[in-house]
Amino acid sequence: MSKMIKGHSVRNNLTEWLSYLENLHSVEIELGLKRIAAVAKNLSIAFPTSTVITVAGTNGKGTTCAFLENAFLAQNLTCSVYSSPHIERFNERLRLNKCEVNDDALVSAFETIEGARGDISLTYYEYTTLAALLILTAEQPDVIILEVGLGGRLDATNIIDADVAVITTIDLDHQSFLGNTREAIGFEKAGIMRANKAVVVGDTNPPSSLAAHATDIGANPYYREQNFTIEQANNNTWHWRSSENAFSALNGCQVPQDNVATAIMVLQLLADKLMLSLNSGFLNQIIAETKVAGRMEKFSLDCDVILDVGHNPQAARYLASQLQQLNYPKVHAVLGMLADKDASNTITPLLSAVSHWYVGTLNVPRGREAKNIVESTQIDATKVNCFDNVSQAFRMAKQNAKATDLILVFGSFYTVAEIRRLLV
Repeated sequence: MSKMIKGHSVRNNLTEWLSYLENLHSVEIELGLKRIAAVAKNLSIAFPTSTVITVAGTNGKGTTCAFLENAFLAQNLTCSVYSSPHIERFNERLRLNKCEVNDDALVSAFETIEGARGDISLTYYEYTTLAALLILTAEQPDVIILEVGLGGRLDATNIIDADVAVITTIDLDHQSFLGNTREAIGFEKAGIMRANKAVVVGDTNPPSSLAAHATDIGANPYYREQNFTIEQANNNTWHWRSSENAFSALNGCQVPQDNVATAIMVLQLLADKLMLSLNSGFLNQIIAETKVAGRMEKFSLDCDVILDVGHNPQAARYLASQLQQLNYPKVHAVLGMLADKDASNTITPLLSAVSHWYVGTLNVPRGREAKNIVESTQIDATKVNCFDNVSQAFRMAKQNAKATDLILVFGSFYTVAEIRRLLV
């Protein structure tokens, strides 16, 4: 990072700052834009020369962001991505031209925010979002991609007006904050839309609340199956079509194909503004290089290991479909989840695919005890063992799995982070 803001604080390093931020606000999650917007105004956060893309959705946000990032960088544009949560290092949350933000830049931004917030209390996520936006205000990259943390309408990223909004999928997750139906959740995610601006909807069956909100505010929606479609070919390739473009013979993806299709629509909408050159060859180049840590991430040890941060029913249904295609003789599932997740409906799609379950307690705030997970699901008692942590669960899975088997690690970012440290 080149242009950083100087400040002063008795907190000398990133670790000390993050510890401070964890205890700054009375609750971990408190949705709303009033607090963060007031501090952002004091900091003069603005992006007059950047194109801003905000990405919301129950699943698929990270992979959509990664595909777009690779595409913009390949066209010689500067591009930043802000996302959360991280898997291993906090610095992963903000990258510019694929370089993670360094500790000094974050500490400097935190110092400046501390001086600007006065008596306004900020959550950890609000504070760190402001830090990212402050750094990006200094950098002014050509493209800024903001991944929504939770919901959309009241998420901290929504203080920024997006040039293009993206909604990947809509399903049940975070119900205590977003509502108990797809209609309610759809309305919350629709809150990232802006009047007279494009919104790309990747969900093939979006709730009516989303379309209604687009109409009410005068947004310009582009829907999957209406404005853009995909078609599978017989040789593991696929075709993407809209009223303006057709890209044929696209190769198989290392990330969910649906998210790639959604990202291509975004690229088409910005092609003239950003002078993008799009063709099937270019898209296949980006398809080949796009993979994301913790999203169907494969390691080859004594047997294959796949890590996936999927933690809700929709993500589990996708995992089940992938396992069916991979066709391993046995699947050993290592699972750890947070207490506020729907364990029963997340595990159900995988019951027939998994040969044995190794369930570990997540020893983090909101972590769920392994025994509690098992008691709330339909897992066959003869196929499950419980452990004090997911590392123990993974070690037992390794002992039991044969060379031809698969170990699937899923259920939470925390689960994947703990096991990934053992593999890299």
